Amino acid sequence: MKPFAFEDLPNILGTLVMRVESIERMVKQIRDNKPPEDFDPGLMTILEASKLVNLSVATIYSKVCRKEMPANKKGKKLYFIRSELLEWIKSGRIKTMSEMQREADQRFNK
Repeated sequence: MKPFAFEDLPNILGTLVMRVESIERMVKQIRDNKPPEDFDPGLMTILEASKLVNLSVATIYSKVCRKEMPANKKGKKLYFIRSELLEWIKSGRIKTMSEMQREADQRFNK
């Protein structure tokens, strides 16, 4: 980025104002547009699911094929429900030693 001269400031400021106004118009358009009635914010594509669970698309396809991961298929496309993916992640939780000890104590005390 080259240094600007004092004489360039009016042009730079004018450009910045125009860009900010353009951004404000875009934000207003996005804010005013309502999602379609059948839009489900919990429904995700495979790319969105990939980002959520931090796995590659290929790994997700493999896990769905082996029925290791919850998914919905419509035609040739896979869809995922956010809450189901979060539950799937939580189901793989590894217990701590103290939790396992508590469970063992509860079983022996019964």
